[in-house]
Amino acid sequence: MNDADLILFIAATFLLAGFVKGVIGLGLPTIAVGILGVVMAPAQAAALLVVPNLITNGWQIAAGPRLKAMLIRLWPMLAGICAGTWAGAGLLEQQKNGSATLWLGIALVLYALVGLKAAKLRVPTGAEIWLAPLIGIATGIATAATGVFVLPAVPYLQALGLDKDELVQALGISFIVSTLALSIGLVGAGALDMQVAWNSLLALAPALAGMAAGTAVRSRISAAAFKLCFFAGLLALGGYLVLRAAS
Repeated sequence: MNDADLILFIAATFLLAGFVKGVIGLGLPTIAVGILGVVMAPAQAAALLVVPNLITNGWQIAAGPRLKAMLIRLWPMLAGICAGTWAGAGLLEQQKNGSATLWLGIALVLYALVGLKAAKLRVPTGAEIWLAPLIGIATGIATAATGVFVLPAVPYLQALGLDKDELVQALGISFIVSTLALSIGLVGAGALDMQVAWNSLLALAPALAGMAAGTAVRSRISAAAFKLCFFAGLLALGGYLVLRAAS
């Protein structure tokens, strides 16, 4: 693939990933790392995602309804994400056979199927205080191994009973902290330097364009339709990860 084709491939990938993120609040790293893995190593793809992740999640956070209250509620999980990501630093560079991505995809498919069957997961009253840090640590380790931020943070946040706008904001907060924590690990592993950061900045425009289109779609759908899109999107993302890792 020549340079011009590679640029078009990357732009199309971020346009698609941004659109999915705009609709359901997640999917940018999952789609981008999965598709870009065709032409580059997972650690390189994760490094390319840094700027688009930071800006799109910043937008997602700013558009939400209750930022201060959400930060106060989520900080134990966020601290756990940082600890888990840094504890697993280097796992992404070491991944050769795709086994971590395969298991992540399988777990995502199972969770999506449970959600589509209308099973209601709920965090019990009083459990949040001890469960949140554990969820954060597990999410951080999964992030360090795969470059994808979805499990188990997404099911946990969905089980808190947030409305669609609160959920999208909470996802944005979780993802931006994961991005910052992973970036520190990538710098330490030598996968993120100024050249890669510049390339990551160039990927921002198509990601924002896709997210703007997806956000417009989300603003026009009902809570029930959003839930269906959310779990169907998770099912598609999980299925893609399984196929990608197994191929």
